[in-house]
Amino acid sequence: MSQMLKSSGAMGVATLASRVLGMVREMAYARFMGDGWVAGAFTLAFTIPNLFRRLLGEGALTAAFIPIFKEKEKTASEAEMWRAANAVMSALLVFAAVVIALVLAGLSIALAVGDFDAKTRLMLELLRVMFPYMGLVCLAAVFMGVLNARGHFFIPALGAALLNVVMIASVFLVAPQFGQRLDEQIFALAFGVLVAGVAQAAFQLPSLRREGWRLAWVTPWGNDTVRAVVTKMGPAIIGVAAFQLNVTLVQLVSFWVDPVIVASFSYAVRLMELPQGVFGISLATYLLTSLSGLAAEKKFPEFRATLGQGLSYLIVINSLAAVLLLFLAEPIVRLLFERGAFGPESTQRAALALQCLAPGLIAFSMVNILARAFYALGDTHTPMRVSVFCLGVNLLLSVVLLEPLRQAGLGLANSITSCLNVWLLLHALRKKLGALELAEVKRSLKPVLAASIVASILAWPGYQAWDTQFGHATLAAKLGAVFVPAVCCAALYWAVLWADKLPAAREVSDLILRKLRGSRK
Repeated sequence: MSQMLKSSGAMGVATLASRVLGMVREMAYARFMGDGWVAGAFTLAFTIPNLFRRLLGEGALTAAFIPIFKEKEKTASEAEMWRAANAVMSALLVFAAVVIALVLAGLSIALAVGDFDAKTRLMLELLRVMFPYMGLVCLAAVFMGVLNARGHFFIPALGAALLNVVMIASVFLVAPQFGQRLDEQIFALAFGVLVAGVAQAAFQLPSLRREGWRLAWVTPWGNDTVRAVVTKMGPAIIGVAAFQLNVTLVQLVSFWVDPVIVASFSYAVRLMELPQGVFGISLATYLLTSLSGLAAEKKFPEFRATLGQGLSYLIVINSLAAVLLLFLAEPIVRLLFERGAFGPESTQRAALALQCLAPGLIAFSMVNILARAFYALGDTHTPMRVSVFCLGVNLLLSVVLLEPLRQAGLGLANSITSCLNVWLLLHALRKKLGALELAEVKRSLKPVLAASIVASILAWPGYQAWDTQFGHATLAAKLGAVFVPAVCCAALYWAVLWADKLPAAREVSDLILRKLRGSRK
């Protein structure tokens, strides 16, 4: 079994805990605020500072910093290595402080002199409370990057789980103290975001200290490491986060069409991010460090083989997830969200958006991996150019499809754009490397397609049969509507791949069996 699969699998366990808790958080949010205008205002306000987590914690900062840190680790003294890390942290603190001060000042002036409707005013007030979260998440991103570079993936991924615990607590323990109306209580969730950011950053400090890091101010101006990180980071911000930028910009447009679109689409995105984050992000994070090391040593045949192997694993795992999200969208949304303020109509809206997002799941995850291949090679400009183009296509499609199809149009636009992004990145990477080792990927496509078709044939009829027989009035019936067809589909899917003796499928199966055996010891 490859080290890639073991490392990304270990990180995936921690990421799974975080994503599961994140889903519990979304369930708590849905029950508390539904998908009405208050939910839309909160979702949009949180999306803006949270974008920095997407860009930095899962993207540009780590993508730019890890290759430089790894080079320092190999070629410089330990003191110089930690000095480089502190220089980046110092620069980040200055940048965050300036941005936060300017944004808070601008928001305060706008709220004081502007004549806004209720939904816009609430959104701006919530944004003012939550925006300092961007500074906290930036710092946590650097901590994460350092620990990843030192070979620690579990603790940084687990830190996000703590973030979700704090945010869940704000719903149940703090919100009732903030007033009687929903537009008053929603501020408890906003302050909970700030406390959660502090907790996530602080959680990683003990591991950093054990590695030898000590906090120290290093003047960032004129520092070579800071200059190199900034140079690489600018293009990387766009390159690694095309999907996240798409979601954010589209939500801004959607908010003024109907805030309900923002909230329902956001719930669908969270559901799609569960499989994407558990394995796709985990694998991409591992690959950045692995590919960076291979690129530094000029081992390009191994580089191509590692990339091809990673893509093969991704296709095998996320194809099944895409099938299940596509055909079981309605029972999944009903099971997780339909309670309290989130009614049957809310379920229909979110499920439709999820069905339109699901076909693009593999492409969403592949963009993360392919972008990191370029970053490992020291090329941040190619993914940037590709993403700028795809961003324009997505915005155009979203605007065209938003009015007639609402949240479904947003899902379709993102799926189409992500597929285009993958094709363009593959074409550019092939030109850069001369050739790609995609034999294993091509070997996987036919059996994965066959297995997906078999699973698809069973999924929807299986759900319909269960719903006809048992309905969905009870929790047991809702659980059965999801898990009975899902388990049957998964069994058939893996049976087809196993019968075909697909190496990637067998390695994934071996990893799962070893984890299960280990958990019983």
